[in-house]
This record gives sequence, C-alpha cells and structure tokens, in this order.
Amino acid sequence: MKKKEKNNSLTFSWSGHSDCGTVRKNNEDAFLGLLIDYSGVRYLGKIGEADSAAADFVFAVSDGMGGANAGEFASKIAVEKITKILPSFFHRNAGGYSEAMENVLREVFAEIHRALDYLGSSYEECRDMGATLSLCWFTPHWLYFGHVGDSRIYRLPENGPMTQITEDDTYVGWLYRNGQINEREAKNHPRRNVLQKSLGSGHQFAEPQVGAIALEPGDRFLLCTDGVTDGLYDERLEEFLRESQDDPGKNIVRLAVEASGRDNATAMVIDVLDPSAK
Repeated sequence: MKKKEKNNSLTFSWSGHSDCGTVRKNNEDAFLGLLIDYSGVRYLGKIGEADSAAADFVFAVSDGMGGANAGEFASKIAVEKITKILPSFFHRNAGGYSEAMENVLREVFAEIHRALDYLGSSYEECRDMGATLSLCWFTPHWLYFGHVGDSRIYRLPENGPMTQITEDDTYVGWLYRNGQINEREAKNHPRRNVLQKSLGSGHQFAEPQVGAIALEPGDRFLLCTDGVTDGLYDERLEEFLRESQDDPGKNIVRLAVEASGRDNATAMVIDVLDPSAK
C-alpha cells in the first residue's frame, strides 16, 4: 500500500449530530471530534473546518448498551478514553503509512474494553454495559480507522461508488457479506441487533478491525450508529452524500429519524478538501 506523498496539506470539514429518535427517552449514542497537535488536544464543535498542516483529527461514534443508564455511560466512557489516550501518541508522521499507528488504535480499543469490563463486573448497575465504537484518525494524507460493533464507517470517493469500510460484528452482517441474504432481509432479520463482538458486555475478546486508507481530495466519510442505517438503505445514503449541502450530519440524522426513529441516531460526515482548489 504505497502512495506518492504530496507537499501540500489537506483541509477537513466536518458535521456531526445525534438524536434520541421517536421512541427512546434517553440517548445512548455519543460522538466525538478532536484536534490534536503539539500543544495538546481540543474538542471540536459539531460543525467546522480546519487544515491538517500541523494537526491530526479524530472523529468517532459510539452506541452504548446496558440496563438503566449504563448504555449512556458506556458510550461516554468510550469517547472520553479516546481523548485521554490518543494525544500522547501524536507525532508528525511525514513519511506516509505507518503500521505503528494501527497498533496504537488496537491499544486504544483494548484500554476501553478493559475499562468497560471492569465497571461491568464491579458495579451491579453497570452489569453487562458495553459499547460499539467506530473511530477515524486523520493524518495529513492517511486515514487510520478502528471498529468494533455494528456502527459503521463509509467512504464515498469523488469518483467511484460508496463502500462500507467496516464490517458489522453480527451474524446477520456475516450473512449479508457472504451473499446469503440481501440488504432488505438483513434490515428485517430478527437477529439484526445481536452483536457477536462489542467493547465490554462480558466479551472476553474484542479485537478491533483496523486499517488505513490513503486520502484523496474529494473523499467524503460517514460515521454512523445503527439508528441511522436502520431506516436508510445504502443507496439512499450514497444519494444523499453526493448532494452538496450545509450540515450534512444533521440532515442525515433527520432523514433517519423520519424513516424509522426506533433507535438513537448519530452521524458524522467528514470531507477531505484540497485547500489549493479554493
């Protein structure tokens, strides 16, 4: 996996939003945007734009689960752990793809898994608490991603079809990937929400899916929880993402809630821009 590096940096713009939906009273989803540079880390707003010349950007969505308020607590722990762990690994990676950065993501997921597991086994009110996590770490020319659960990361290049770059950690997801059921059957399968892997929840192992993608100007990425994909088919998501609009994260969540609303819905849209094209 090699790519000729460019001298110019890229610009990232982002839009994120979360909604309880029309059925649930509390929101067990959480999302995160961070800018990391030599001075430290700072939280990003729901909407923004910034250059990658001297900073990395981290975006993540998490869907919590557990009794009482444990699910809401679990997703918050997941994103807070990212904030504490990743900044210590920041460095300006001038060369290109780095396998070490994928190993950092594995350690981040392992640390979150240990924290949720400890709380779940130590406190009755936290029993069986767990969370999904889909994370994107943007460096000047590479995206490093990590994933556990059934939240998703999609990539839409400027020229080419949209692809789901994460794999749902469900039996239904396995059936769909292997062509044994179609998308409609997957959405209506009675076991569609049964996770085979999550952070915490008493799972002994939670090895994340990790990978890297060489970035190109015009790339658009979508991170979302299953409350978004519950009501929206991939074809509709791609159609929407190809449209140019303000605050796409909020609008995707609005569409998802209108289409279903049975679950919390969270979406983040990140655009990779060429500053010289402005």
